[in-house]
Amino acid sequence: MSLPDDVERHEFDGTTSIATRGHPEYGERTDGEWRRWDPHRSKLGAMLELGMDTGLSGGETTLYLGAAAGTTVSHVADFGGPTYAVEFAPRPARDLIGVAERRPNLFPLLKDARKPETYAHVVEPVDVLIQDVATRGQGRVAALNRQFLGNDGCLLAAIKARSEDVTADPEDVFADVLADLESKYEVLETERLSPYHEDHLGVVARPRPE
Repeated sequence: MSLPDDVERHEFDGTTSIATRGHPEYGERTDGEWRRWDPHRSKLGAMLELGMDTGLSGGETTLYLGAAAGTTVSHVADFGGPTYAVEFAPRPARDLIGVAERRPNLFPLLKDARKPETYAHVVEPVDVLIQDVATRGQGRVAALNRQFLGNDGCLLAAIKARSEDVTADPEDVFADVLADLESKYEVLETERLSPYHEDHLGVVARPRPE
């Protein structure tokens, strides 16, 4: 498994896990400047632990949709370049602002990922779009935000079946979301995120040229 620069496998109390160097944010284990990237708390962390080919090399400019309180995006900012973090709910956004205060390359945006026109004037073109939104229409959200990606960029998405339809079979939900993505992306890899996250699908895709 290829990890981005500044993401390493590190031992914490006898357990080896991926880790970044930075300020701890959510009670994760630490060892000196290293902080454990808990895959049970992070879909992107689970994708990396499962060996998915994310294409991340480190230093990328990133747009993160669904940043919540900043658990995952704090790690992304630790090894990345400029990182724009979109979160709609005011309560977790307050925590996200605290995370950003300790990371000068992390820019929190209290915005709705379904309305990219509200932050298009702020976000520069990015190398990576990371999506973890708990809303219906996850494929459409990714399609709407395609505008920020260069043609050689990458989408890393965690699709949550129960956010689309709590009654439907997750495999059917994933198929529908992937079909929505196909209008703007070519899907390169998919993998269920078990055992870290039930009924979630990790997706790696590249944007179709515009």
